[in-house]
Amino acid sequence: MRNLDPGQKKEIFESFRQANYAWIVFAFVLGLLSHLFRTLRWKILLEPMGYRPGTGNVFMAVMIGYLANLALPRLGEVSRCGILTRYEKIPFNKSFGTVITERVIDLFSFILLFLLLILTQTGKIHAYIEQKIYTPLQDKFNLDLIGGSYLTWALVILAAGGLISFWIIRRKFRTTAVYKKVYNLLAGLLEGIRSLTRIKKPFLFVLYTFMIWLLYLLMAYVVFFSLPETSHLRLDAGLAVLVFGSIGIMIVQGGIGIYPAIAAETLFLWDVAETKGYAMGWLIWSSQTLLIILLGIFSLLLLPVFNRKRNDTTGSHTKEDPQTT
Repeated sequence: MRNLDPGQKKEIFESFRQANYAWIVFAFVLGLLSHLFRTLRWKILLEPMGYRPGTGNVFMAVMIGYLANLALPRLGEVSRCGILTRYEKIPFNKSFGTVITERVIDLFSFILLFLLLILTQTGKIHAYIEQKIYTPLQDKFNLDLIGGSYLTWALVILAAGGLISFWIIRRKFRTTAVYKKVYNLLAGLLEGIRSLTRIKKPFLFVLYTFMIWLLYLLMAYVVFFSLPETSHLRLDAGLAVLVFGSIGIMIVQGGIGIYPAIAAETLFLWDVAETKGYAMGWLIWSSQTLLIILLGIFSLLLLPVFNRKRNDTTGSHTKEDPQTT
């Protein structure tokens, strides 16, 4: 924003005032549905290991995880697995393994969307990638032949040293309690990762994955209708904002600051003025982030109450049936 003059900033804030926020509310609903489908997909990954946690607890764990990720990278994955350990008695290492599987699936889905964008918008996107992504990365990570050779050898030596160290540790310490704990942790983690190969509802898993990303796309697209200057845009522009905006979220925690800038530059390819592009980027990012904050805080407050009531209900049922005791 500091690169904009006062007149441009005033125009952006005027766009906020004139926006039709009914479309923002609609984006909230789509976002809520996407988080629900993610909840149901995670339950499918947990089923092969014999765990059937309550949908309410899994949903609140997912939302608290999103909230935690706004604070620190990857804190969300740890926190949501910890919630299931506490309230559903699912071992942390096993649930964390399923989260790793989820991340791999999402990365693969993102790559497919990226390729789809490149294939359908070759002319518009090629110049953007060359100028905004490829050239900066090349300048940042460019290594000469000698430096690249040293780096390769360093990686090879590091990998070999790691394998040798693992072999020594396994032989020397495999009977110790610490080794057994680490082994059990890694075994549970691997079991969680392998749960993908043993899911009982593969069609639903694929459908839920498709719905998650379709709703992500629609969350960005419907916000276009909140401003007259972007209401004419089609799904191809929404796909571009989704793909390049996701890259911004990967680079900067939560995408703060960078997401609106990327959205503005992307929409410029569709002849949207820079100030209107910034305004649209802030509207999309703010709606998605606000939804996560609201649902995350709501889940934090509701989770203990929900489980206390559930435990009380279970306890009361036990008292009514003395033969069960």
